Amino acid sequence: MKKHFEVLVIGGGPAGMAAAVSAAKCGLRVGIVDDNPSLGGQIWRGESANCTSEAANWVQKLDAAGVELLCGTRVFDQPGPNLLHAEGQDSFCEFGYDKLVLATGARERFLPFPGWTLPNVMGAGALQALVKSGLPIVGKRVVVAGTGPLLLAVAAYLRKHGADIAMICEQASWSSLSTFGFALLREPQKIAQAFSLRKDLLGVRFAANCWPIAAEGDGALKAVLISHRGKIETVPCNYLACGFHLLPNTELPELLGCDLQSGYVQVNDFQQTSVAGIFCAGEPTGIGGVDLSFIEGQIAGFAASERPEAARQFFSARRRHRHFARVLDRTFALRPELKALPVPGAIVCRCEDVTYGRLKQYPSWRAAKLQTRCGMGPCQGRICGPATQFLLGWTAESVRPPLFPTSIENLAARVCDSQPEFSEVMRGTQ
Repeated sequence: MKKHFEVLVIGGGPAGMAAAVSAAKCGLRVGIVDDNPSLGGQIWRGESANCTSEAANWVQKLDAAGVELLCGTRVFDQPGPNLLHAEGQDSFCEFGYDKLVLATGARERFLPFPGWTLPNVMGAGALQALVKSGLPIVGKRVVVAGTGPLLLAVAAYLRKHGADIAMICEQASWSSLSTFGFALLREPQKIAQAFSLRKDLLGVRFAANCWPIAAEGDGALKAVLISHRGKIETVPCNYLACGFHLLPNTELPELLGCDLQSGYVQVNDFQQTSVAGIFCAGEPTGIGGVDLSFIEGQIAGFAASERPEAARQFFSARRRHRHFARVLDRTFALRPELKALPVPGAIVCRCEDVTYGRLKQYPSWRAAKLQTRCGMGPCQGRICGPATQFLLGWTAESVRPPLFPTSIENLAARVCDSQPEFSEVMRGTQ
């Protein structure tokens, strides 16, 4: 499948949908690519089919604007300028574009600790996604731990679906959380959301200065050991939903040559990256939540359509929401005590079963990859990379295609497309 768009948007979450609608309003041919079966991103996973949801409302806007939806499609390479290769459910895809908007979203951050690879120990958002997909949670005892506003949202969702929330463990201090609470006073909508969550979680134990130090169980999770104000406490449970805030998905921007600063994609006032014709919006430019993602998406969509005046209308709102994003980062910054979580035998790279003790022998991410295969499994370092960055101060030195595991058939299609003589050889072998 080969297609060309005047504006191509990668990512079907709030930022991507807002960018696509804005660009399509300008009369351009717009396509939106997302690797999930339906649009909505991680925050609205599975909700686009619910006709009363906000996700469904945006899907209707996309349809009305004539945006071409390409779900279940994952970009894995850039073979040349203004060209992307992707893998669909049953096909190889080649997308050409005049302007590109990257809205690749974010993922959960995981930190290794003894027992974190036990069955039923999973990401907070991951457990929520499984419940949305039909995992029975009624009557199950769940500990929600880590850091960030996602913990409360997940706990409230699980409780509404019948889970017994044993405890919410937040590693941030009470003083940091108080500062965050004052910042909410400038965000009336977020205050309303906070009161709603408090109502939904009435009676649930919440502890600050608290984090998991080990998960225990014989073949499956039985209990979580937590550190709370310097004391160790054992909490029996069936599930541990654990996540240490969010990380931006910057692999595709990096592959395309976009500059990063402090782990985020650098953009100008119009969400333009360091690469001409490529814009970025949402969490890759800074973890700021849904409202900021919508605003940045609209700015990027109008800017990519060469409508700067339309984009400028959102500058003041973006400035206000970016202030909130900075407060978010400060509040949920990881405390140094978490660096002591993994013991030498704790697995850090789950794909290749590499332990913390082995990794500590090497001076850099590159050296560890060469000697242990850390970061070379199916997740391509998305889990162990950020963990080693926090624990050991390492940084990945490069991003190489394919960005995701893909079939040999699709990799061969890329080579055949760029080297016709190879295509002739391949046909001769069939």
